[in-house]
Amino acid sequence: MDRETRIFAEQHFRDLGGQVPGGCLPVPSGVAFIQVPDAFPYADFVKGFLLPNLPCVFSSAFTEGWGSRRRWVTSAGKPDFEYLLQKYGDVVVPVANCEVREYNSNPKEHMPFRDYVSYWKEYIQGGCSSPRGCLYLKDWHLCRDSSVEDLEDVFTLPVYFSSDWLNEFWDALNVDDYRFVYAGPMGTWSPFHADIFHSFSWSVNICGRKKWLFFPPGQEEALRDCHGALPYDMTSPELLDTRLYPRIQDSSPPLEVIQEAGEMVFVPSGWHHQVYNLDDTISINHNWINGFNLANMWHFLQQELQAVQKEVSEWKDSMPDWHHHCQVIMRSCTGINFEEFYHFLKVIAERRLLILRQELEGDGGNNTGLELGLQQAVFDVGRLTDVLASVVTHPDFKRVDISAFSPQPEELLQQLEHAVTTAEAL
Repeated sequence: MDRETRIFAEQHFRDLGGQVPGGCLPVPSGVAFIQVPDAFPYADFVKGFLLPNLPCVFSSAFTEGWGSRRRWVTSAGKPDFEYLLQKYGDVVVPVANCEVREYNSNPKEHMPFRDYVSYWKEYIQGGCSSPRGCLYLKDWHLCRDSSVEDLEDVFTLPVYFSSDWLNEFWDALNVDDYRFVYAGPMGTWSPFHADIFHSFSWSVNICGRKKWLFFPPGQEEALRDCHGALPYDMTSPELLDTRLYPRIQDSSPPLEVIQEAGEMVFVPSGWHHQVYNLDDTISINHNWINGFNLANMWHFLQQELQAVQKEVSEWKDSMPDWHHHCQVIMRSCTGINFEEFYHFLKVIAERRLLILRQELEGDGGNNTGLELGLQQAVFDVGRLTDVLASVVTHPDFKRVDISAFSPQPEELLQQLEHAVTTAEAL
């Protein structure tokens, strides 16, 4: 990130005055298509898509150098099962059944990759049908299960998505990640959803095509049923029943995108979507959070806690440590609670503060620890400061036991505020 882009982005957030970025958007008329890598600098991505929280599609030219596009695919553009079996045959992968609904998702089982490929071949031979159902390999943590050397031959992280706090945090803990491979035959699909924590995501088709149906933040509200629940399948005929879906007449048509082989889709924060594989398809997908959507994540977590508190409100006066139990329930449902959110902020903040300290002491050189450079670190510190300031004053965070936190939240906030002031001249 250059200094001009940082200043532009900082002014954008000041103008928002604490409102959630991209909180409620109309359905745009179309999705921008980025054709030429050399003609699209990171600054253009920031101003055109990250700040306004809008989707875009990058052409296959952006991924033409990826090893997976050469080795995972036959000359006919189909999955190269023989190569994939040789490389990953014994790996155990998660597989979802698209024909079985479990709440608003699909139940999963685990099987060796070679067994899934055998099923996939049988499914194709059966005319896209199988007595076992329509099985979709989803959320395979290829990066977590592979060496750095192997991954370098699979894909190269695009610079536009390199400020990735979510995976930086999990890499620091050495426990998990939010980097996935999806693979499945024509007809496999993902139900209507928004990405975890209202993160950004990106998705590249190594082979095959996908159809995306997008709804900007806020537009999904018209799709809620009479009980307030969002649909499992937003194309289902039952949505035409105004008794079940009383606001359906207020809904707008989704934004439709056909993603071709090699193309890369950027999914903005909080955009609900439904995705279909139009061919035999393999894709690489990452969820990611950074300074541009950190406030969205914090807003989402507050909403999730409010929903939990409403659900168990009748036990508030009779349940000891009711507020603590709400945090426990929230974590089981959402994957994170306020305590862990602070730990997430702390890990990223300490890394950025170290970068600024090294720079101010003259020890930074060209090794900033960030591909996007010093100005990105300055921007990150500013966004961390704004969100942490909101966290420490939140009534429910004040009820969290912070006695073991190091540093204490107020102390970390003071460090960030001092760094913001010091970094103004950088």
